[in-house]
Amino acid sequence: MRMRILTGILSIWAAGASAQATPTAPGESLRPSARPFLSTQGTATQVPQDVKGAAGFRDWIAGFRSRALAKGISAATFDAAFRGVSYDPKVVDRDRNQNEFTKTVWVYLDSAASDARIAAGKKALAEHRALLDRIEAKYGVDKQAVLAIWGLESAFGTYRGNDPVIQSLATLAYDTRRGAFFEGQLLDALTILQNGDTVPANMKGSWAGAMGHTQFMPSSFLALAEDWNGDGRRDIWSDDPADALASAANYLKENGWQHGLPWGVEVTLPGDFDYTLAAREIEKMPSDWAALGVVGTDGKPVPDHGPASVLLPGGHLGAAFMIFKNFEVIERYNTADAYVIGVGHLGDRIMGGGPVQHGWPREDRALTLDERKELQTRLRDAGFDPEKIDGRIGPLTINAVRGYQKSTGAVPDGYASLRVLQALR
Repeated sequence: MRMRILTGILSIWAAGASAQATPTAPGESLRPSARPFLSTQGTATQVPQDVKGAAGFRDWIAGFRSRALAKGISAATFDAAFRGVSYDPKVVDRDRNQNEFTKTVWVYLDSAASDARIAAGKKALAEHRALLDRIEAKYGVDKQAVLAIWGLESAFGTYRGNDPVIQSLATLAYDTRRGAFFEGQLLDALTILQNGDTVPANMKGSWAGAMGHTQFMPSSFLALAEDWNGDGRRDIWSDDPADALASAANYLKENGWQHGLPWGVEVTLPGDFDYTLAAREIEKMPSDWAALGVVGTDGKPVPDHGPASVLLPGGHLGAAFMIFKNFEVIERYNTADAYVIGVGHLGDRIMGGGPVQHGWPREDRALTLDERKELQTRLRDAGFDPEKIDGRIGPLTINAVRGYQKSTGAVPDGYASLRVLQALR
């Protein structure tokens, strides 16, 4: 079954936005930096006045109670869950500001696959190898993928989030920006409580409701969480990570994970490489890529693991990767390329693989949200329409950048850099 569960994606950025995503050095905290490109550095210290404010929150809860009971939530479950719940303006502030500060892929990878995180991953592998082997055997998902998700989501269980999930979701559901989405998540959270998987006091997580070792949103939990130890509860919150790790494996399995195959492989491109071929929609067998001069960093053709694309997350000046089906599967946990590469690379490093061989354009900085919107606007005005002015650098914007680069004689790698924006100004 192929499932693209938005709530799983949300769980990742929620965790990352609640924690400062700075590079990790040996001995430093492994607190997760799971939201690629985002940082809370510079977020306003004073909580702004919310659009709706807290005045009507109790009235909203009363109205929501009626809707929840009509959906099958018992009065006892609802009242126990909402005992002591209050409006949390800090949650709204985080939601308003979560797109404001950006990171480059290499800065993110410096943290995601730091020496400290790799060492912690190897320790977790040694401690839980028997469990991970059994999970791998049952679900057909390679243990390093499960380990790496665990490492990025909660620093191998050391930081699972301390925000009360019901309060956070209720605040966001009451807010106008994405109220309908979060009300649905809140109903799912109440269903989890009613099912007896946990109790309100234990239902803690990130500011946006992502929960447990692997940071599942409530709807993802209901769809894919597993009771590994057979105690009748799907407990992803406890110190025992078994249910959470099995749940992550099940998530990947249900999205089409291919056991024994890589997520991607770093490659070397020939000097005359046609950069218009570095697009997700263009797939070739590795042997066909090899015929074009695209080989592994060891100079040998990459084995034919299946159809693959060439990915340039840092443009033509950065590392190049040949990516396979499992890249897409991890992407269903989080759509950001940096997160997928972070999971894949961290898993490889835990299992003894080496670091990224090619350098990065470290003199570059990431574009801010306003700059990304400006880039899209200027591309459109120059005749290379990305179709949306939303600050999201997806395939349409990449193709627009590539078209503009070709028109100017620049390397058409589609990389949305500050250089491209400055050239358009």
